[in-house]
Amino acid sequence: MQIGLVGLGKMGGNMRTRLRNKGIEVTGYARDRNIADCGSIEEMVDALPSPKIVWVMVPHGSATDGVINELEKFMGAGDLIIEGGNSRFSDDLRHAEQLAAKGIGYLDCGVSGGVWGLQNGYGLMVGGDSKLVDMAMPIFDALRPEGERAEGFVHVGDVGAGHYAKMVHNGIEYAMMQAFAEGYELLEKKDIIKDVHGTFAAWQKGTVVRSWLLDLLVKALEEDPGLSQIKGYVEDSGEGRWTVEEAIANSVPMPAITAALFARFTSRQDDSPAMKAVAALRNQFGGHAVKKAE
Repeated sequence: MQIGLVGLGKMGGNMRTRLRNKGIEVTGYARDRNIADCGSIEEMVDALPSPKIVWVMVPHGSATDGVINELEKFMGAGDLIIEGGNSRFSDDLRHAEQLAAKGIGYLDCGVSGGVWGLQNGYGLMVGGDSKLVDMAMPIFDALRPEGERAEGFVHVGDVGAGHYAKMVHNGIEYAMMQAFAEGYELLEKKDIIKDVHGTFAAWQKGTVVRSWLLDLLVKALEEDPGLSQIKGYVEDSGEGRWTVEEAIANSVPMPAITAALFARFTSRQDDSPAMKAVAALRNQFGGHAVKKAE
């Protein structure tokens, strides 16, 4: 089998390598000619046998829209585009409708595994028509972890369902990371605790909180005890916000994930205007002392 792959960054580049290692021929395109296998999207599509399959792995939003629009020019009826970035599920509905006018199939695929996916495989969540899923199954089997298919791959449902599942996955990830982080800070704060790294390391086997995220925190503390080389500033890539938006739209209480998202906002503030207002109010109604700005 041969596919095209647009986007050869940290994820896309490793996916190209894993696919090739599993016997899938890949023609990859990126704007960086040093890593691309071809000079243009048109050249990439021309190199593929029919029916043509192209996997898109670029940032969500305008970048994905641009690639979809470009691929539409050169692909035709019976071909298939798999969108594997972290797009919002509502974008998938628009892309699928756009491509259907030319008879081009569309699948959305949430991909989890990060930079470790090359070695360990990727968790895949797919949305779209079951016939298209079957058509692309050799690709999914090459990318997913070894073992039972159901342990690393799921056909979630209709178009958009794959990215919706990945959105919720990432929201859960936000809350899990925040819980570990809060536990870390409390352990660091308490003077009777003498071995924070060792405490986390001892949780890796046999405890109910053992997980890959815990393993990664232990690794981070091994490399940088006290995390002194890292500033406590955390970005969010969109999925956490979308999860909270969907929770509101569907009247689903989601306090842990919402708090984890808001904690990231707090991390970006050198001084909190909201807390200034709270301090001012306490001073006004109760005469409570305030700390003067320097």
